[in-house]
Amino acid sequence: MNGLTSAGAVAQVREYLVGLQSRIIQALENVEGEGGARAVTDPWEKAPGELLQGRGITRIIEGGVVFERAGCGFSDVSGPRLPPSATQHRPELAGAPFEAMGVSLVFHPRNPYVPTVHMNVRMIAAGQPGQEPVCWFGGGMDLTPYYGFDEDAVHFHRACRDALQPFGEQLYPRFKTWCDQYFCNRHRNEQRGIGGIFFDDFAELGFERSLAMLQGVGDAFLGAYLPIVERRRNMPWGERERAFQLYRRGRYVEFNLVWDRGTHFGLQSGGRTESILLSMPPQAAWSYQRQHAAGSPEERLTSHFLQRRDWL
Repeated sequence: MNGLTSAGAVAQVREYLVGLQSRIIQALENVEGEGGARAVTDPWEKAPGELLQGRGITRIIEGGVVFERAGCGFSDVSGPRLPPSATQHRPELAGAPFEAMGVSLVFHPRNPYVPTVHMNVRMIAAGQPGQEPVCWFGGGMDLTPYYGFDEDAVHFHRACRDALQPFGEQLYPRFKTWCDQYFCNRHRNEQRGIGGIFFDDFAELGFERSLAMLQGVGDAFLGAYLPIVERRRNMPWGERERAFQLYRRGRYVEFNLVWDRGTHFGLQSGGRTESILLSMPPQAAWSYQRQHAAGSPEERLTSHFLQRRDWL
């Protein structure tokens, strides 16, 4: 690391993130059950001389009973210059040395009635030579259903609200709105899913309290998502539902490649491409101006669920 933050602070964040990744993967393997897939663990380290230095652990389930592809990555890296995607709101740090660590996950279930989910928690520290380093946190979680259910949306948003409640009544509505604004395919004027919470450049509670908030979000993830998986995993589905799932996954890919700052940060900073793109689904599809019958579940996804609303 570059020594931008104290060794104790870095170790504290790293220990939490590695433990979070392990807990989440263990929970997924429990959902997969005895006959399901096990996670592949792929530790990696950047080679000497590369622009970005550091290491990480990619853990991924592919071809599972419940999860067609579920990746959860931990990374701990440093570099000589912050990429443009990280200085959108901090222009004074453009080109500054940085260190970043985080856990990021995207799960693509097999059953089209089980939603895709994303969660990310991260810390970045940066500072120009001779300046006191600046440390901030970012992350959140959001849900992307293919066939929507009001009770699932309410449950997910309630878990997000409850995770933030100890740190201020204003945080959930603020981060919920931020999530709605961020996870939008602006080239289509369409939300990616039913949202959740999103925050970035966050340090206003001080280091310890801001870290505690980050941990609250990370710790809330399994309770926000797994009950939905259990409710929907055994629902019957066929070719119609599968075709619609693949079509909507195409929109997910569009967002991640065109708009997602995390993807841009990783690629612009010289990150490990295979780990950065673990969010991609194993299969996706596109079709030209696809139409859905009025009142159908497919049409209702767009007309009801992909609209910004107060789910609570």
